[in-house]
Amino acid sequence: MSSREDETLARAAVAALTGQLELTPKPGLPDPRDLDARATGRDLCSLRWSAKALTPGLAAMAAAARRIGRPTPELRTELGAIGRSTEHSVALAGGGHRGALWVLGFLVAAAVLDPGAKGSEVTATAKRITAHPDRRAPRRPSRGSSVSAKYGAAGARGEARAGFPHVRRALDALATSRSAGASETCARLDALLTVMSTLQDTELLYTAGPHGLRHVQEGARGVLEAGGTAMEAGRAALAAFDDDLHTRAWSPRGTGGLLAGALFVDSLPVVVSSPVRVAA
Repeated sequence: MSSREDETLARAAVAALTGQLELTPKPGLPDPRDLDARATGRDLCSLRWSAKALTPGLAAMAAAARRIGRPTPELRTELGAIGRSTEHSVALAGGGHRGALWVLGFLVAAAVLDPGAKGSEVTATAKRITAHPDRRAPRRPSRGSSVSAKYGAAGARGEARAGFPHVRRALDALATSRSAGASETCARLDALLTVMSTLQDTELLYTAGPHGLRHVQEGARGVLEAGGTAMEAGRAALAAFDDDLHTRAWSPRGTGGLLAGALFVDSLPVVVSSPVRVAA
């Protein structure tokens, strides 16, 4: 695999993130209606711009996986160092996308280690990478890890170590909606709501507590139980849910990054290369 192919994977990951940003209406999340930033604190234009700043870091993660060739502790540590440097670059470009960076970074690395893999094969390889500790990670607790410890939520680390189960759930929801004849927009919205209906979003737990988390999960389930966004009843439920979250200023931010991860995996294989076989 060449540096050009690493860059192709990185661009595909950023395109998946941009596709997630463009999706509308997303309850509590930034979308093309967010000219005034509303509850998210960042408008869509700035988020589009800062998303591009992920490209060099994601390409570097792909190159590290290509060079090391196996899901080793060394690779996990190097990905962590690249990720933290990329966080700084993205902050200079306007911020945002922290969760998406890590989801996409591990999935990009997994795609390099197992070329031609799709769906659960990619997330299984990502699980092998994240099974190792990041030996150079800062020792101070993050807000997400503190919330995870307080409420017993899996958090971003638990999601990664479990092999991104919500990325897999989103992929299944995409396939189900598409096979039922839903438009691509409706399929993606249904996938987002599927993630939102069960994810223990630590950002939401921090701002709204367990009651708020349950409220959001129930709202997302309500749209799906009404037939999903391709159905008139589902669209009405989505509009009410969207209004509710914006009124409360609650933003389930973790769901956006996981949908971006699913859209990236769904786009694979974006390059064709000689396989690098993954050692367990």
